[in-house]
Amino acid sequence: MNAPRLDERLVAQLRCDLLAAARRVPTGRQGIGQWELSAVERLFFADGSSVVCKVAAAPFTGEASVLRALNEREAAVPVLHGYAVRPQTLGMLMDDLGAPVRAATAAEAAAAARWVHAVAGITGLPTFDQAGLARLPGQALDALYALRRQERFPDSRPIEESLHRLAAVAQRRVDGAERPPFGLCHGEFHRSSLHVSRIGCRLVDWAKAFTGPGLLDLATWFGTRTPPEPRLLTRLIRAYVAAGGHPDAEADRGGLPAARWALGWHRVWAAWWFLTTAAAGHHRPDTDRRHAQVVLRQLHGAAQLLGAAPPASAAPLPAEAGSPS
Repeated sequence: MNAPRLDERLVAQLRCDLLAAARRVPTGRQGIGQWELSAVERLFFADGSSVVCKVAAAPFTGEASVLRALNEREAAVPVLHGYAVRPQTLGMLMDDLGAPVRAATAAEAAAAARWVHAVAGITGLPTFDQAGLARLPGQALDALYALRRQERFPDSRPIEESLHRLAAVAQRRVDGAERPPFGLCHGEFHRSSLHVSRIGCRLVDWAKAFTGPGLLDLATWFGTRTPPEPRLLTRLIRAYVAAGGHPDAEADRGGLPAARWALGWHRVWAAWWFLTTAAAGHHRPDTDRRHAQVVLRQLHGAAQLLGAAPPASAAPLPAEAGSPS
């Protein structure tokens, strides 16, 4: 199964359709970013105004519905001016927030996460409740086997072994997943998604939004490229509670401290996402070797954090210790 790739003709067609529907003719364009499955550019008009045009291919085609719902609630997100959906492709015109003036602070991240997790009533999103999280290792294994049948992801036995170990502890470690905060999650709650400009702080890039444990958003803030640091996440959780987030955010889950639980399950979720989207044809085969390394790094961290590491590995982290070796 091969999803359509984002190409220049598709981007140009959606841009043209969106502008025609808005009855606007741009006088200039400026690229902001282009990736394998999405492209973002700034469009200028004769009156001095500008908008941002974003085109994204599956699996990133649900963002417009989330933005519409959040706009109705006057949330701190870009205003959606128009959108168009084509088979497995989405185009949007949004507010131009301008260039960021600085990086977001941890306090701003805590405040943004608080309002996100308080949003209710957005339907149609993927749900990662207790049962859903417990299924992730098995679903990731199914995706890995599908990739092997496509003769992709060679030398992936370490990934398979890690997923089997995580599946063995999943039912025990998933306990408490639905404890508050549980609800709307951004899904890509990175520093680059919290846009601080002259007009304030806005949360952008909602394509991976889901319903689930809010702690996964807070864990996402630190990414997965560096070893997990439960102490840093513990500080952010405390800032989140101080900003009005649910006090149960600090409670243990699955027999583990909140920070360690969240960092572990976020890595499981991230590995699952890479494997399932690759198996669905959303990533080119020439990215397999790089993605396999990413997935293995995430699973190694998850196994250490959730107590699923093999006996020969380093001893489990103490409750609030630093990153594993």
